[in-house]
Amino acid sequence: MDIFSIISLLGGIALFLYGMSFMGDQLERLSGGKLEQILEKMTDKTYKGVLLGAVVTAVIQSSSAVTVMVVGFVNSGIMQLTRAIGVIMGANIGTTITGWILSLTQINGESLIISLLKPSSFAPVLAIISVFMLMFCKNEKKKNVGGIMMGFSVLMMGMTLMSDAMSGLADNENFTSLMLTFSNPVVGIIAGTLLAAVVQSSSASVGILQALALSGGVSFGAAFPIILGQNIGSCVPVLISSVGTNKNAKRAAFIYLYFNVIGVIVTGALFYGVDYFVDFAFMDETISSVQIAIINTAFKVFSTIILLPFTKQLEFLAVKTIRGKEEDQKQQPLIDDRFLTSPAFAVEKCREVTIKMADMVEETALCALSVIKNYTDEKAELITSNEKKSDKYEDLLETYLIKISTMDLSDIDSKNIFVLHHAIENFEQISDYSLEILKARKTMNKKKVNLSEKAKYELSVMIAAATKIVAITNESFKLNDVNLAREVQPLEDVIDKLKKELKHRHMQRIDDGECTVEQGLPYLDIVSAIEHIADHCCDLALSMIEIKSGDYNIHSYVHNVKKSDEDFTENLDSYLEKYSLN
Repeated sequence: MDIFSIISLLGGIALFLYGMSFMGDQLERLSGGKLEQILEKMTDKTYKGVLLGAVVTAVIQSSSAVTVMVVGFVNSGIMQLTRAIGVIMGANIGTTITGWILSLTQINGESLIISLLKPSSFAPVLAIISVFMLMFCKNEKKKNVGGIMMGFSVLMMGMTLMSDAMSGLADNENFTSLMLTFSNPVVGIIAGTLLAAVVQSSSASVGILQALALSGGVSFGAAFPIILGQNIGSCVPVLISSVGTNKNAKRAAFIYLYFNVIGVIVTGALFYGVDYFVDFAFMDETISSVQIAIINTAFKVFSTIILLPFTKQLEFLAVKTIRGKEEDQKQQPLIDDRFLTSPAFAVEKCREVTIKMADMVEETALCALSVIKNYTDEKAELITSNEKKSDKYEDLLETYLIKISTMDLSDIDSKNIFVLHHAIENFEQISDYSLEILKARKTMNKKKVNLSEKAKYELSVMIAAATKIVAITNESFKLNDVNLAREVQPLEDVIDKLKKELKHRHMQRIDDGECTVEQGLPYLDIVSAIEHIADHCCDLALSMIEIKSGDYNIHSYVHNVKKSDEDFTENLDSYLEKYSLN
């Protein structure tokens, strides 16, 4: 090979790897994280895990990516180690689809239909169509389809460039000698392992081997051990991803390694054992890219068949390797960085954790509102503890959202992140003001402040309104129900007016000598804190409405649609009836 052939080869490899990565990313964006959600929830049986693992991997085009995701599931306590084994096995089978697609490069024939099936014929056409889709389509799904087509075109063009650069290797004596060396099973397996470890993908390494086979200089005897080794090399990124995880997650990564290593040992021993007695005549024959795809698939299916009955033994072996008791569920992370391999799924997991935060904050707010009338040390402890937890939730989730935001996101994911950011911020503030209510109530206890019956009744109306607005806000967020969110702002308007009226009435009582200024301050603090809680409920609801309506400036004019203060009546009973607060 001359210098130009080497440059063409490296360029072909670069296009091939980029095309595979880009196509996988676009497939992932098109799925919107739904594949991972199915994988997470539908693996109660091992055989289901195998099937789902195979399907998801066939779509995402990477067994390593799927297995890394499974490690994240186990690390977060979402998936049990036993259930993960089937998915890992299925992922190995699903990744073989890439080899079959790449084998299209070896289609030969003179008919028009066969010629159109050749990548050299349809890849440029797909590239042209995909460019128009990416440039002119406004629909995001159509753009993703265009991206998939573009990735596939680049992949195939890279494959063609690699095969063209290596076309003369069959006559090169040095290359022939090298291939003879790889015919040694141990050397071939080591070479395949290193190749897959370097490119971080068994699919990509198999594709490179297929391109090399198109030169006509690769024998069956050299290709077979390399294919076996590539399956071991694909374990490297998974093992790296398990660093810093809990024990069960590390065990999941080692199950992936043991599955491939044992499969290689059993298959290799059986194949070469039979060859020793029978002496396969085809070992020195040239292998084709189609045959490589067949061998790769047959090996992985065979490994799954022989090891599927021994899932408990694989788990036992992993447990013996990573010793120690399983971590307490409480110590497992709420969210895992490994989910970032699928931005859409990461956003969904972030939303799930935010919902947990929302439920906790609703409990905190309702407890704070109840403590105004009925103070207990248990309630005070719950409010204080939950407020600290909400701060931790905010730090964790905001950090995670920043990581997601740096990735290539779809419009839908970007909008979801916008809402999540507002939700996290506002729920944390609601928790803070719940603590302010508790502090004011403690001050009342300390100073032995007793509210008049009028003050208690008026405050009860505001408490009822706040109880309802918190419940509606949380429910609308959890259900992503914009119609329900629209009920928040009018109720927040009522609470604003209640605050003004209650302050006015309380100042009147102070002027009349019914209450002292010192006694009235905790009361006013409670009223202000409740009004702030309503404000943050409204801010979250408006962010949801903004995304739905596409109007990102709704906050700037929202106060223009509020009812005039002139409509406010002094009869608080009417609010009890109108807004069902009683």
